[in-house]
Amino acid sequence: MASVLEAKNVTKVFGGGFLSRDEENVAVNNISMNLDQKNPKIIAVAGESGSGKTTLARLLLGIAAPTSGTVEYDGKDLSTISRAERREFRREVQPIFQDPYGSYNPFYKVDHVLFTPIKNFKMAESRDEAVDMVEKALELVGLVPAETLGRLPHQLSGGQRQRVMVARALLLKPRVILADEPVSAVDASLRATILDAVSKLNKDLGIALVYVTHDLTTAYQISDEIMILYKGNLVEAGDVETVIKNPKHPYTQLLIDSIPEADPGKKWGKLDMEKTQNKILTSPSVGWRK
Repeated sequence: MASVLEAKNVTKVFGGGFLSRDEENVAVNNISMNLDQKNPKIIAVAGESGSGKTTLARLLLGIAAPTSGTVEYDGKDLSTISRAERREFRREVQPIFQDPYGSYNPFYKVDHVLFTPIKNFKMAESRDEAVDMVEKALELVGLVPAETLGRLPHQLSGGQRQRVMVARALLLKPRVILADEPVSAVDASLRATILDAVSKLNKDLGIALVYVTHDLTTAYQISDEIMILYKGNLVEAGDVETVIKNPKHPYTQLLIDSIPEADPGKKWGKLDMEKTQNKILTSPSVGWRK
C-alpha cells in the first residue's frame, strides 16, 4: 500500500526527564495510522480534551518528535529526511488550526497569508498568475474574492477567516490536510459550510484528511473512518458507520450516549457514569473494525 503519511507505533511522553520531578505523562501511546495515497480518505481522530488528539496531529505534522516509533512521509522517516524533502513535506502536508484568528497578523491584510506561500514556494511566474490562483482558491471554499481580499482579519467573520485558511492550504496543492478542530471556534450556522468545503477537498481533489475533533456528530457527517482516543490510547477504530452505530468499547459508547437528541422524551446520558468509567478503565482496546 502506497502511503503518503504514516505513523508507526508512535508514543509521545512528556515530563519525567533526567533530574525532573514531574511525573511522566503519556500523551500518545503506541498508535499507528496510515494515509493511503491511492485511496485518500477522511479519517477522524476523536476523543475528549486530553485524549491525545492534538499531540498526534503535531506528530504527524512534524512539529513534535515521537518519544518512540516513527512518522514516515513517502516511506521516509521524518527525522532523517533532507532539507529539500522537508521543504516538500511542508508544502504537501498542510495544517488547518482551531483558532483562525491566531493564524493571522492583525496588522496585515488577509491577502498576506494567501500570497506569501505562493511567493515562498515560487508557485507563480507573475503577479497576475498569483492573483488568479488566489481568487480560484477562495471561490472553491465559497468566498467572493472582491469581498475578501484587501480586508484586515477583524473585518471578516470567524467563518470567513477559517475558510481563508482552508483556501491557503488548498493553494499549495497538498496531498494531506490535518484539520485540528477547524469548526469549534465558529458559530454552528457556519460549521456546515466549512465542513462542506473541507469535504470537497477530499472528494473533488483527492486530498487525504485527518479531522481532529471532540464532536462525533461532525465526525460521522464527513469521515470515512474514525479513531477513538482515550488518555493517549487508541481504544476503537474503523469504518465510521460501524463504530458509531455499533460501538464496542465502553468509552465509545459513553461518547455516543452523551450526544443530545432532539426527542424531548429521551433523556440525555442514559448510561450509569460510575459503572461505565470502571468498564473503560478495565476494557481492552477493540482495534480496527470494518
